[in-house]
Amino acid sequence: MYVAGGSAGIPPGRYQKLFGGWRKKVGASRTRRVNVLSGLPVPRSSGMLGCRVVDPFGAPLQYADIVVTDRAGRTVATGQTDANGCFFASVVAGEQRIAVTCEGFSPKHVLTAVVEDEYTAVGDFMLEVSTPPQLPEPGDWEIDPTHTQIGFTARHIGLARIHGRFNNFAGEVRVAERMENSSLHVVIDAASIDTNVQMRDRHLRSADFLNVENFPTLEFYGERFVHRGGRRWDVMGALTLHGVTRSVTLETRYLGLGRGLEGQTRAACRATTELHREDFTLTWQSMVAQGIAVVGSSISIDMDIQIVPKG
Repeated sequence: MYVAGGSAGIPPGRYQKLFGGWRKKVGASRTRRVNVLSGLPVPRSSGMLGCRVVDPFGAPLQYADIVVTDRAGRTVATGQTDANGCFFASVVAGEQRIAVTCEGFSPKHVLTAVVEDEYTAVGDFMLEVSTPPQLPEPGDWEIDPTHTQIGFTARHIGLARIHGRFNNFAGEVRVAERMENSSLHVVIDAASIDTNVQMRDRHLRSADFLNVENFPTLEFYGERFVHRGGRRWDVMGALTLHGVTRSVTLETRYLGLGRGLEGQTRAACRATTELHREDFTLTWQSMVAQGIAVVGSSISIDMDIQIVPKG
């Protein structure tokens, strides 16, 4: 097999598959190990696939997402590029489709043929910078509760995941001329917690957890919007829960503008964060066998939000 031009960081030359890795041919009977591929197991009827992802200036893009699918549309390999923008995978020989995505860049797709017992160097994927979606107009906006969901996920006995949501909430966003100077205020009715199990919900409302009689609301004030590139924003602020206030960052993906059935302008985003119960003195705990906690210490928050102009 021959690799030309140092594709995907591999020195040019002919390669053959040997026990324990791939070796570069340097003569009729001599080979030299190539470290970047050595030790990568390649099953029968498979070959190695490699590519490099770069920006329009040729600089490598780290953390680009790669998905390789076969002719039937089945995923055969996934991963992210390394610090050099490179990706390698062992896949079944045959026609494969490579999809490359990276935040802030337009996606790219290519078909390639992987040969059994050979390394297929696809070469460089140059991704074009994508046009960012239009931001909301400056002014006061409010959360549309009928098209917004505030959900959470907790671990149960170290095994299963319990999903829940808050059904009652309200919020406002003040969009500034510079999005970075915008602000967000959300108030959540603690008693509206809903995990679809009444007995569990009563326990969560009790003094063991949210203690809704003394702390009827959760409040988040977002005071700083930080653009992380492409559609990604961090909303930094303070969350008050169970009478305790802590700094929290919402990792947000802005989805853009649209219009509802009545022609009203809407903006949408998806936001996530992770909370630790102990930070908010939610320290109730019970153990099952082998010291496994009934409720995990970390709570994942997942929000789908739509806002509309206020008034």
